[in-house]
Amino acid sequence: MMAPLLLEGSMFYFILNRLAQALLVMAVVSAISFSLFNFVGDPVNNMVGQDATREQRIEIRQQLGLDDPILVQYQRFMLNVAQGDFGLSYRIKQPVSQLILERLPATLELVFASAVIAVLIGIVLGVYTGIRRYSWVSKIIMSVSLIGVSLPTFIIGIGLIYLFAVHLRWLPSSGRAGVIELGGWKTSLLTIDGWRSIILPAVTLSLFQLTMILRLVRAEMLEVMRSDYIKFARARGLANRAIHFGHALRNTLVPVITIIGLNIGGLIAYSVITETVFQWPGTGLMFIQAVDFVDVPIMAAYLIFVALLFVVINLIVDILYFVVDPRIRRGGS
Repeated sequence: MMAPLLLEGSMFYFILNRLAQALLVMAVVSAISFSLFNFVGDPVNNMVGQDATREQRIEIRQQLGLDDPILVQYQRFMLNVAQGDFGLSYRIKQPVSQLILERLPATLELVFASAVIAVLIGIVLGVYTGIRRYSWVSKIIMSVSLIGVSLPTFIIGIGLIYLFAVHLRWLPSSGRAGVIELGGWKTSLLTIDGWRSIILPAVTLSLFQLTMILRLVRAEMLEVMRSDYIKFARARGLANRAIHFGHALRNTLVPVITIIGLNIGGLIAYSVITETVFQWPGTGLMFIQAVDFVDVPIMAAYLIFVALLFVVINLIVDILYFVVDPRIRRGGS
């Protein structure tokens, strides 16, 4: 009776502590995002151009509340953000929240496809190279995996475009094709053209994360395979399949859960480069276009959006880690 109560109490304080950290991170990010409105260009110039009269500029500044004290502006900014209101885009003249929601399905689908590729292939290759560390196949895999961490993303993307789109003409070089609307959600994962268009950007985005997972799983497998309980399992006469996948892999995945969660957040952040190379119509490409135009509302909203995704993903990973690893539960209680 006492043990479950201790577990529930420790988990409650664990989650409460993580929520406090998440709120602190979001407060810092929101302050940085708000500073863009005051230190990155003049919003009035971006909205009306150079030909506007002085009276027009004064009127717009009053409408935007730019003449108010900084603290008043920041309070108004935070209240609007809490309601999902990030203002109007300087360039498109549409609500920023609407623009993000329109681009969000493309980014999430790209991140989803990249995460599946990185996790599945990374774990499989990591287990194989950990078990067969001296085979020539493992040596080739480890040598080729250096590409994922040594070459910049845009170089890999351009190389894939040249090989598969320009030279072989197997896949499209850019854009998002085969988009259909399904219950208000625009998806390209239900058509052949959609899958053909997402393969190259998904592979490009996943290579760095795939390499990280591969090397981590391999290192953990090598360490676990030297542990005493694996030797005891061999002495009991268990089959290699049961030892590798029933004992070694299960314990290997405990630290891998954290890395996978962090990598999913990284995929969202790194999608900016991939979406630009492949002209993928997601939030990353929208952010780059906003930077070119100094469209501050989109820039600020994107920073808060990415930070929120990072915080939510990390919170979920921390809770999963707490549930999976008994050492954290004992430390918390």
